Amino acid sequence: QVQLVESGGGLVQAGGSLRLSCAASGRTFSSYAMGWFRQAPGKEREFVAAINWSGGNTYYADSVKGRFTISRDNAKNTAYLQMNSLKPEDTAVYYCAADLRSSWFVSPRLDSYDYWGQGTQVTVSS
Repeated sequence: QVQLVESGGGLVQAGGSLRLSCAASGRTFSSYAMGWFRQAPGKEREFVAAINWSGGNTYYADSVKGRFTISRDNAKNTAYLQMNSLKPEDTAVYYCAADLRSSWFVSPRLDSYDYWGQGTQVTVSS
């Protein structure tokens, strides 16, 4: 079992930055990969970024590449999503997720992830 709690969302102007955090508990944090997803109103949940157990392998959606950075601190059992140059189209509820079946490889597929947080709202005003 893994429990995930996101924080750090809020309202920001276009061009601004936010850092999301995902605190994990339960199974040893360094034993699995992590991902971030988002869901805008009326749209399906979509992949944002993923990171393997060590942080040495990351993968991004094209829409956020070069603007967002995923990272993790295994000593603090926390994953992060640094979001820069935010755009109104980044507005969504952001979710972190744990892929307990993989430590080395990262996946953009929703069905690869076993546990999900409750989400944190990010709103970017124009």
